[in-house]
Amino acid sequence: MTTENPLSKKEILQRLRELKSEHRDLDDVILQITEQVPFDQIQIQRLKKRKLILKDEISRLEDTLLPDIIA
Repeated sequence: MTTENPLSKKEILQRLRELKSEHRDLDDVILQITEQVPFDQIQIQRLKKRKLILKDEISRLEDTLLPDIIA
């Protein structure tokens, strides 16, 4: 039984662009917040957790674009 991704290649690429953009935006937000003194450590942790979730989803989508290679 094969599991096929319901998204087309074009849709996956568009989603990747969106996720990568959000990931970069979070970098900017985290930097801005940490430049303020004092800054909210809990908010930083939440943003970093969101970044990790995005990174995982980006990796998963990128993996769907690569053909399976049997070594």
